[in-house]
Amino acid sequence: MHLSPLIQRFVLHFGEMGSRWGINRTVGQIYALLFTASRPLNADEIAEALGFSRSNVSIGLKELESWNLVKLSHQPGDRREYFSAPDDVWAIFRTLAEERRRREIDPTLSMLREVQLETPSDPNDRHAQERMKEMYQLILLVTSWFGDIQKLDVATLEKLMKLGSKVNKLLEAKEKFSIALGGKPRADTAPASAVKAKPTRTRKE
Repeated sequence: MHLSPLIQRFVLHFGEMGSRWGINRTVGQIYALLFTASRPLNADEIAEALGFSRSNVSIGLKELESWNLVKLSHQPGDRREYFSAPDDVWAIFRTLAEERRRREIDPTLSMLREVQLETPSDPNDRHAQERMKEMYQLILLVTSWFGDIQKLDVATLEKLMKLGSKVNKLLEAKEKFSIALGGKPRADTAPASAVKAKPTRTRKE
């Protein structure tokens, strides 16, 4: 199986980037190949296209299966297994994000939750525990938000992602409206008394 320069460039780049995302180069290249392929590929075709050994391809495919990032299929009269990447890129993004949360974020939350149950006597430990509590609350907030995002349908998710800076402007407008109705400004908002008044000129008699 011959790879065009276009596909080869993508496959090589994805392999290099894979190590930064928590997967090795071989797995990254296999996934890039499946993602760009116009049809499902079997392990022999993958090994030939990438120049990998059959055993390395099998290990890489098992890794991708554990991440739920490949689909397994069969063809009539062929006992070999064929692999493909999901067609929906949003589904790929959601699966990858969910798997990373389950593998990396959830264990950290569990550890931080257990730390909060302890009663340290040393002042340094109490300070450290407070810092860990702040981290726990932040991660919990982010994961809760991510959980809400995961429930959105693709069309709504696309609209939300395209809002960008408009969300911040909307929040700022909401705050100004709240202040106008007698609400309190945020802590980082300068009070009116802090604004330097413009000097007034008096008329000479």
